[in-house]
Amino acid sequence: MKKLTCIIVDDDEIDQLMVVSFVKRFSHLELLGTFLNAVAALDYCQNNTVDILFLDVDMPGLSGLELRKKLDEVPVCIFITSHPEHAVESFELDTLDFIVKPLKFDRFTKTMERINEFMEIKTKALLYESSIGGDSIYIKEGHEQTKIKLHEILYLEALKDYTLLVTNQKRHCVLSSIGNLLKESHFQSFVRVHRSFAVQKNMIEKIGIYEIILNNGFSIPVGRSYKEDLKSIN
Repeated sequence: MKKLTCIIVDDDEIDQLMVVSFVKRFSHLELLGTFLNAVAALDYCQNNTVDILFLDVDMPGLSGLELRKKLDEVPVCIFITSHPEHAVESFELDTLDFIVKPLKFDRFTKTMERINEFMEIKTKALLYESSIGGDSIYIKEGHEQTKIKLHEILYLEALKDYTLLVTNQKRHCVLSSIGNLLKESHFQSFVRVHRSFAVQKNMIEKIGIYEIILNNGFSIPVGRSYKEDLKSIN
């Protein structure tokens, strides 16, 4: 089984040690680090690739929920908390599981089964394979492989764990977050302009304060935190 990297973030050292002891029982988990606050974890994740977040919710400064919002490109998030009232809010943030303390090993084992199943599906679905020519990708649609020319993709749209690849003819759905897609060499010609959108640079006709107009007339919203990235296009 492929190694999965993870970190643990909990301001309670005893609870943190409990999670560490459970993680170490699974040989395919690689524990990269433990953190007593979310800020330190955020700094670490900005320079390292992490597959799984084991997060407490209620922590001083930055909460676990706020940390997940900032690390939405991490495939799996598991909340382990004493506050069950946060469950509904957590599942709006692409949470795979929500565990209420005190943590028991049998409950953690069920969580690991969910993680393994999710990662297996993610791997099998795996979206696309590069073509020899370099300007095309192949994506799975049902039992068929569909060839898409990269230069025909207008923009990418995030849809939870999926991303839509939008052309003038069709919208194709692949099982990958928009953040992970943009890390691929195939998508270097795209720029992130919003939490939910990335556009092909040469498709941009006009850049406004609140929106981008593509050369086919489509309008794409611009997020405040992404405006700086657009300056490199001008």
